Amino acid sequence: MTGASGCIGHYIVETLIQETNHDLFLLVRNPDKLKIDYTVRPGITVLQGNMREIEQFSDLLKTIDCAILIATAWGGPEEVYDINVVKTIRLLNLLDPEICQQVFYFSTASILDRNNQPLKEAGEVGTDYIRSKYTCFQQFSKLAIAPNIITLFPTFLLGGETEKPWSHVSDGISKEFKWINLIRFFRIDASFHYIHSKDVAQVIRHLIDHPLEAEASRNLVLGNPAITADQAIEEACAYLNKRLYFRISLTQSLLNIIFGLFRIEIADWDRFAMKYRHFVHTNPVTPSTFGLPTYCSSFADVLKLSGVPRKKGR
Repeated sequence: MTGASGCIGHYIVETLIQETNHDLFLLVRNPDKLKIDYTVRPGITVLQGNMREIEQFSDLLKTIDCAILIATAWGGPEEVYDINVVKTIRLLNLLDPEICQQVFYFSTASILDRNNQPLKEAGEVGTDYIRSKYTCFQQFSKLAIAPNIITLFPTFLLGGETEKPWSHVSDGISKEFKWINLIRFFRIDASFHYIHSKDVAQVIRHLIDHPLEAEASRNLVLGNPAITADQAIEEACAYLNKRLYFRISLTQSLLNIIFGLFRIEIADWDRFAMKYRHFVHTNPVTPSTFGLPTYCSSFADVLKLSGVPRKKGR
């Protein structure tokens, strides 16, 4: 497993340690960032290393029967491409297709359209991170291990606790929820999915021991059923005990006026996202897809688990 010290990595490692007896090999750059007690049972090996030096683990990789690839680089075009594309493909080529029966590769739902097909704009105007994920996914069909790859496309990813790092989304919600005082006066024509890292971990644990049927899709969008922005605002107001008054439609024209008035520069991907608006997908997967309980299934859960305190009426 790569990326064990990140937000989603912590949840998956914890789940696999507590709920399985599998031998685990955790590749991390800095073991001090792994806050889970990995000494609670035998069979856990922490490997200190970097994706850029993945070849040093080539002998071990040839013996691995299941790989979970989460490690990613976020910024800097050269580092992002090198790690997210070049070294990821190198790692996949170091796995033995006869021995490694399942590879769980974490991409992002941002590279898919509403029919779960590659979104060309992701490869054209996406951020460095999004373009790298798009490029890497496009190369999978050429690999010997391609039939064994299950590509996971998380939607808005939640997570974080005292001993687990916060996801970008949960961290943003916990810090910026005060903006609901302004946002509640707008209607926003948009929709999205979300999923908590703990639910992702349950999906991974299940699929490791219960592989997908041969005819099942190897591309899984991870997310609860889509919710509209207006629904999210209404549920947030109910959670925070805020009244809804009049609401103005936040149109593209109004946004352009606001951006022009305050001289706000908009990146190409952000401009595309504001026009695309509905980042929804077909057949999203949660633990309930496999008959398991879902930890975070409502927007009230999103706020609570992101550390936003509920406010009750007087």
